[in-house]
Amino acid sequence: MDTVWENRDLILDGFAMTVRLFAVSGLLALVAGTLLAIMRVGPIPPVRWAASTYVTVLRNTPLTLVFVFSTFGLPRLEVRLEFVTFAIVALTAYTSAFVCEAVRAGINSVAAGEIEAARALGLSFRQVLTLVVLPQAFRAIVPPLTGVFNALLKNTSVAVAFNVAEANAIYRRLQNLDGSATIPLLLTLAGGYVVLAAVLFGASRLVERRVAAVR
Repeated sequence: MDTVWENRDLILDGFAMTVRLFAVSGLLALVAGTLLAIMRVGPIPPVRWAASTYVTVLRNTPLTLVFVFSTFGLPRLEVRLEFVTFAIVALTAYTSAFVCEAVRAGINSVAAGEIEAARALGLSFRQVLTLVVLPQAFRAIVPPLTGVFNALLKNTSVAVAFNVAEANAIYRRLQNLDGSATIPLLLTLAGGYVVLAAVLFGASRLVERRVAAVR
């Protein structure tokens, strides 16, 4: 455990980067995924097809390939960013496809009669979505969204292959310096991810209780 204790600041910095990747990518994916879901249920066929194609392609593409395109493909298109930003772009693009499907399922769970009643009152498509559909949809999708974001938390470890110093990268660096500390480092890494996941699920349950109270 000496290696773990002596490098505690480095390990904490690694987990801080993991949390940063998760928080920024999760927020952006939530926004992008919601917009994609709205496009998929919208009244304009080309917009629906475009969103459907995006979601189908991203959901069936390995995350590593998305990282490769983001890190090595975008620079060829004259997009110059830091590796951390490329990692956020890749995680956001990949996760938004799964968020879209969760939100779309929530939208489809809203009773058709409520939507028809809102339209009968003269509400526009945007008003029906924002005032009637999306509030109910988000109440219904807290558990599946938690699963999507838990996957995102673990997917941040892929960034280690693209020079981003998140928790897994710090583990590999220290393990290369001191092979005898492999087990303590692995236990520390696993423990860190368990703590982060516990925080995520705790927040999810808090949101679920508040949603139940609103109902």
